[in-house]
Amino acid sequence: MRLKMKTMVMGTALAALTVMAPPLAAQSSRDGMEGRVDRLEREMRAVQRKVFPGGAGQTVEPQITPPQSSSGAPGVPASGVVTDLTARVNALESQMSSMTGQIEQTQFKLRQLEDAFTAYKRSTDARLKALEDTASSVGGEAGAAPVRPVPPRPAPVGGGSASTATPPARPASVPGIERPSTDDPAEDGYIYGYRLWAAKEYDKAIPELRGVVQKYPRHRRASYAQNLMGRALLDQGKPALAATAFFDSYQKMPNGERAPDSLYYLAQALVKMKKPASEVCKVYDELTQVYGDRISEAMKMDVATGRSAAKCK
Repeated sequence: MRLKMKTMVMGTALAALTVMAPPLAAQSSRDGMEGRVDRLEREMRAVQRKVFPGGAGQTVEPQITPPQSSSGAPGVPASGVVTDLTARVNALESQMSSMTGQIEQTQFKLRQLEDAFTAYKRSTDARLKALEDTASSVGGEAGAAPVRPVPPRPAPVGGGSASTATPPARPASVPGIERPSTDDPAEDGYIYGYRLWAAKEYDKAIPELRGVVQKYPRHRRASYAQNLMGRALLDQGKPALAATAFFDSYQKMPNGERAPDSLYYLAQALVKMKKPASEVCKVYDELTQVYGDRISEAMKMDVATGRSAAKCK
């Protein structure tokens, strides 16, 4: 009887222990999940330090929320919790991989942009240096004096007081050439200078055009006036001064409407000065590279003719 009772007690205790203790596999799975979660948390903190180096509380919260805790029956293994934790860890790993890939792509694109900008700056600096060297050699030619504004003539002194002797508001018009008069003085000055140039009144056209550039440098006609001033000097037989005017037009107003024309006529001025063909070809190259999509078909043909005459490669 005692042996039977002892056997029943031991059997009951073993059954209770079996019900209360969780399976070993579930315990091992939870331990593995905790290790993965710890590793992912460390990697996430490292990524956040890289994305937000300044800190200031800028962190990326995972888009996963823990499930509502529910009290289960005591002694029943928490297999549902382990399954949900596995899903959360898998989702977190996927987000981590996607974030890392986006950071690497952004850094790669940034390096590409920096390399492209560096190459563009190097190319632009080289072209400007070549043109500056050409302009320097032009300006150093014997007899090439800089163009200076013509000073206004002093008013004649009469019997009246000196305060009444004031210069006129604008130069006197050339007989036979009408001076326009509108509410746009820059436009009027350029049109009048153009009419003087067309009439071959170069000595009067040049100061008129120069005045437009000096008084209204931001007006669209400033580019026109600077270019036409160079053409007037070229027509006068002063290619060195004309080359300086054309180079100033391109260097100071590269976005002006007559900047391409100024480069073309700069090459013509260098030819008149009997400069080496290599310098002429450099100017044609610059014109084609910078304004190739802006020049007209007629100018493209003129450039082709000029390159052929200079035997450019």
